[in-house]
Amino acid sequence: MAKGPRVIITLECTEARKIGKTPSRYTTTKNKKNTPDRMELKKYNPFLRRHTVHKEIK
Repeated sequence: MAKGPRVIITLECTEARKIGKTPSRYTTTKNKKNTPDRMELKKYNPFLRRHTVHKEIK
């Protein structure tokens, strides 16, 4: 395990759950010191075939 403020996070699609489709998930890293809040990024959801907002989950 790497030492330091960087942690691995999972991003999950927010729009797919509302529709009842499979949510897409991405993993990335973030610096907890610079970004203590939950991240939100626009990523591609292949099940919906468009870019959607992905929020950080546990």
